[in-house]
Amino acid sequence: MDGTSVTVASVTEVGPDTVALELETPAGFDALPGQFVLLRAAPDDEELARHYTLSSPSVGETFELTVGIDPDGDLSPWLADLEAGETVHVEGPFGRITYDGEGDVVAVAGGPGVGAAVAIAEAAHEAGHEATVIYRAAEPAHTDRLEALEDAGATVVVLEAGADDELAEAVTTHREAGQLYAFGFDDFVTAVAEAIEADGGDQDDALIENFG
Repeated sequence: MDGTSVTVASVTEVGPDTVALELETPAGFDALPGQFVLLRAAPDDEELARHYTLSSPSVGETFELTVGIDPDGDLSPWLADLEAGETVHVEGPFGRITYDGEGDVVAVAGGPGVGAAVAIAEAAHEAGHEATVIYRAAEPAHTDRLEALEDAGATVVVLEAGADDELAEAVTTHREAGQLYAFGFDDFVTAVAEAIEADGGDQDDALIENFG
């Protein structure tokens, strides 16, 4: 199997049908918040591969991937059932959308994009900068980390699924508070880009990761 073999440190439920997969960091693995890896595994002896964005602010001894579980999926339920000591394979990191610890941030997330948004916000706070998180989801995940960010002084806005007007208002209100990042599926990041343009901004100034 291609990629580097990495050991599972833990699998933790972080929301409805969502787990945090913590992996031991292999030698030479140097990633920044916002980047992603290609994870390979072979449940039932069939090799499968999926991209997952990092959801930890650093990659010192371990790094984290947030996995949304599709009950009918072929890989995510298997990942959710992994135990410490088992292995998967990763390639990467990939991606040019990163946070390097410089400046304030506005991290906008739809659904599974919350892992990347929380990681960037935490990294900003650890570097002494301000952070805003705007998060839309039917069933929020990582609520403990969002609450910790808010307690530390971050601005956290959680919206219900489908709240397009509220999303546009939140983006308009906060978009100039720092470098804007957006993570999510196509309809979500399109709505974010349209909100920026409607408010007189330039969507090209935002760092947008479209999950497809």
